[in-house]
Amino acid sequence: MEFIATQLSGFGTSLIGLVVDPTTYAYLIPSVFLGIVFGALPGLTATLAVTILTGFFGNKFPLDQALIALIGAYVGAIYGGSYPSILLNIPGTAASAATAMDGHPLTKSGRGGEALGITTTASFIGTLFGTFCLLIFVWVLLLVSQNIASPEKALLALFGILLSGTLMSQDLVIKGWISGLIGLAMAMVGLDPILSEERYIFDWSYLLSGFQVVPVLMGAFAIPQIMDGMRAAMAIGEVPKTLRIRPQLSEVRKRLPTILRSGGIGTGIGALPGVGEDVAGWVSYGVGKTTSKESSQFGKGSVDGLISAEAANNAAIGGALIPLLVLGIPGSPPAAALLGALKINNVIPGPTIDPALIIHIVAVLVLASVTMFLMGLFTARIFIAILRIPKTIFLPIVMVLTTIGSFSVGGGINDLFLMFGVGLLAYAMNVMHYPIAPLVIGVILGGLFDETFRRSLLISDGDLSIFVTRPGAAILLGLNILLVISQIPYFKSMPRRIFKRIAAR
Repeated sequence: MEFIATQLSGFGTSLIGLVVDPTTYAYLIPSVFLGIVFGALPGLTATLAVTILTGFFGNKFPLDQALIALIGAYVGAIYGGSYPSILLNIPGTAASAATAMDGHPLTKSGRGGEALGITTTASFIGTLFGTFCLLIFVWVLLLVSQNIASPEKALLALFGILLSGTLMSQDLVIKGWISGLIGLAMAMVGLDPILSEERYIFDWSYLLSGFQVVPVLMGAFAIPQIMDGMRAAMAIGEVPKTLRIRPQLSEVRKRLPTILRSGGIGTGIGALPGVGEDVAGWVSYGVGKTTSKESSQFGKGSVDGLISAEAANNAAIGGALIPLLVLGIPGSPPAAALLGALKINNVIPGPTIDPALIIHIVAVLVLASVTMFLMGLFTARIFIAILRIPKTIFLPIVMVLTTIGSFSVGGGINDLFLMFGVGLLAYAMNVMHYPIAPLVIGVILGGLFDETFRRSLLISDGDLSIFVTRPGAAILLGLNILLVISQIPYFKSMPRRIFKRIAAR
């Protein structure tokens, strides 16, 4: 109890410090607004919003201030995707795809304002729920992670890459693994972290420091989205002109158990490396449909269905930050961009992370969720008007911002070459249905895997048994092997065959 009281006291002090500091709002309000805009415009994403701001803030501002902008954009964008989902049946982000299932039918029945009001409230409560879980569980896991040495870190990094590839593949799982391994190979470029020898630089001095995080993020996440958006350039349908968000507090109070259940699902799914808010929304929607008394109304305008999706994808924000802060493994693509910002500022997540930084992040999340809630209630007309902006006008602006953000990191024109090179690779991978997030996670975690794996071998004089003789390493190695084996068709279908045999008896 004393430990919890200490953390809550530190959180309260940090939150009050943010609230009374005028500069907080100078970073928070524009970033939350920008995030909602990026979420509301179909084709733009939370990852893109956080990535662009990473390029602008990076290491040019104090980390405490940069995190206000980045987290504000993250929270705003996940919520902002609900606008086109509900009003147009066009998911603004992947995270809001499940929201459209019941949000748009509510709009068609004349309840669009009510739907946005309930969504705004559920998103607010869901974000707070995930933040509370972050505040509690991150400390428990940090205590556990203090016993993690190089062998465990190497296998954790590998597990994060393989798991993200497994869960984010659209068709063949091996495509996700290939994407992650490409990122892992890219992380090997530059100076050897142990022996400081040159590797794969091809006489290009720019590569001595390896692939820079911001140009890789910009290229992987921004360029393909911009190219796809300009290629499609589809016109969006008619946007309702008069809509007043009306949060039905009595309705929210009645649905509070659904919100809390969805928040728990969203936090748990968000904590899985590389999975993201979109999976959390769909899983929660499926659970809600199974357990709800009005399951027959799901897909036809169910408030339960709307809440199940929206509370979960917002709660996943806090969940995604748990493995990020404890292990340095992002729980979602936007969290991967956030990890890039931490790396730029030489912050290493894990047991050595500054506890004050974690408390600061939690306080910013709370303040960002409040800002998102107030903006959603009182500035809905602005975001609805923004939905009418044609992509052909907005996407070139995003391209300019992306280029400026990448160029301003410090590598000059070489950063732009890297950004466009990675962008073309990512676009080609998208065309062939290879997921991009595992590649980025591979680039970010590859350095950790490379250094800790080789350090483990140095400690053991090249004896691979170090990954088996240590209990923690043996468990993680088993998880990696089990993950790969579970995707082999024969073993994948084994539970179904066993169930059929049992049923036949």
